[in-house]
Amino acid sequence: MAIIKKYLSEVVSVEKHKDDLYSITIKSLSGKFKYSPGQFLHFSLDEYDPSLGWPDSRCFSIQSSPQDELIRITFSVKGNYTNRMANELEVGKIVNLKLPYGDLFVQDNIKENTVFISGGTGITPFLSLFTDYAFADYKNPTLYAGFRNSSLNIYHKELARARQINLNFNTYFVFQNEHGILNKQKVLDESNKNNSFFISGPQDMINSFKDYFMKNGVNQSQIITDDWE
Repeated sequence: MAIIKKYLSEVVSVEKHKDDLYSITIKSLSGKFKYSPGQFLHFSLDEYDPSLGWPDSRCFSIQSSPQDELIRITFSVKGNYTNRMANELEVGKIVNLKLPYGDLFVQDNIKENTVFISGGTGITPFLSLFTDYAFADYKNPTLYAGFRNSSLNIYHKELARARQINLNFNTYFVFQNEHGILNKQKVLDESNKNNSFFISGPQDMINSFKDYFMKNGVNQSQIITDDWE
């Protein structure tokens, strides 16, 4: 089991994208971050006082590879806390992180013709694998990624790095305003039912894909979801 550690950290960059989508990079001020691909963290804007316990925080998937010095996360403004983040985050701000959590890619999975399915920022835990050297162990992996529109596909740099690590990596993008939503039947028809399927995104999307796949012959053990929220 991973050892959970608290990291006093500093915000290195803040990027505001369209539709209240933000990406931030963070460096540790208390030793190198230690985590595995697919894990997530607790992020707090507030000071950590051991006598008071861990402050109010939110969970976010880690987008960066464990080989990277900095941690990167991407979030949409959807509530009071992410509104605080959008308003208060700036370069140089001191924040507190607690990590790692989760076992997405530690679970048994078939590394041949593996299918990754994401909706919106659900792609971020996959990116931590795609940009890691371990991604080279996957044979003919395929990503199906859905976004509301093309401007929200902000992950070109990470995906280019993934293609350098794994030359047989296939990617398919669906933009809702142009093509509608990801088509479950199409994904399954283009896949082998004996594959491993990783699914990450809004909970309704995860449930919909999982139910459809199981009703159409995919064993539940082959469906691995990132639904810690």
